[in-house]
Order: sequence, then C-alpha cells, then structure tokens
Amino acid sequence: MDIILKYFPDITNEQKKQFAALYDLYADWNSKINVISRKDIENLYTHHVLHSLAIAKLIQFTDGTKILDVGTGGGFPGVPLAILFPKCQFLLVDSIGKKIRVAAEVSNAIGLKNIEFRHCRVEEEKGKFDFVVSRAVMPLPDLVKISKKNVSKEQHNALPNGIICLKGGNLDAELHPFKKTAEADDLSMFFEEEYFKTKKIVYVLI
Repeated sequence: MDIILKYFPDITNEQKKQFAALYDLYADWNSKINVISRKDIENLYTHHVLHSLAIAKLIQFTDGTKILDVGTGGGFPGVPLAILFPKCQFLLVDSIGKKIRVAAEVSNAIGLKNIEFRHCRVEEEKGKFDFVVSRAVMPLPDLVKISKKNVSKEQHNALPNGIICLKGGNLDAELHPFKKTAEADDLSMFFEEEYFKTKKIVYVLI
C-alpha cells in the first residue's frame, strides 16, 4: 500500500481505505477463483494496482469522463482507476464470467459507485466512451480493430479520445501500423521500481 502513496500522495482518506482493502479482498477471492498468479498475489500493489494507475500519469481524466476497460480480468486497470477517479464512469467487460464476478465483488465490497460490469466480448459492447483502456489483453492491431467503434467523437479531456493500453516487451511490430497515430512511453519514466523497466503505456488516437 505504501507504494501507492509514494506516487499518489494526495489521495483522500476514503481512497486510502479503498486501496488498503484490496489486498485481503483479492487474496481471498484468488484462493477461490484464480485471477492473479498465485505467486504474484504478494506483489498485488506493485504489479497490478500501481501498474494500472500508470494511466493516471499519462492523463488526469476530467469529471464525467466515460472509460471502457476491455478484458479487465479481475478488474485491472479498471478498479484502481475507478478508485482514483471517483467522478468518472467505468464499464469493465470480460468474456470470462468468473473473472468479472471477482471484479464486481471487490468493487462492491469497497463501495465503488462509479463502476459497472458486463460479461461479454468487446465486439458485443455498443456503448460510446471517451477512452478505451486495457492491460496486456491482445495485440494492439486486434484491440484497435474491435474497440475503435466504442470511442466517442465528443471530446472532454486535454488528451484527445482514444485507446490507452499497458503492455510489455518489444512493441515495434504492433506499433508499426499506427506510426502516425500512436505513441509509446516507458513506465520507468514514472516509476523507479525494477518491474516497470520493460513496461510501456501506449496511446492510440482514434
């Protein structure tokens, strides 16, 4: 939990309580439904929560922004972002029902009011959003192909509407089709921990 305060020192007491509650909730649910690697649960705050919050280093969503989290799994990056941006609206979708259930139960337990869940493939989701976010779900060309329809043309933020995803490794091939519309930044620009040295945040203008 300390690592969240290290990079986001201005969060409210309510947000501190919500973030602090995540470990026990995820550890309990993970023992029943595996949404995080068993070995990795100890690294929940660095590898999952802080990693999700990297999106907040790229953009501070304005109040009322609508965000679609594609392939959320157990709720990443959507749940940590919903805690950080309580006046934004989040819809988390995943094709695996038991994973969506974990995300919903965790959110319910910490009292999140700005988040909804849908068990579906993103191809089935017709809603319009300011941003689509995802974390290591699929190759970038595939993600853009199936979710660009969900990006609204109405602008509310300093950063134009688009797709923001968290990825790792060499992305040259994935980024090649989007040379004029995408940018990738190393997360080591924002976080000093070793884990982030190979991680990137990618923004695609839609």
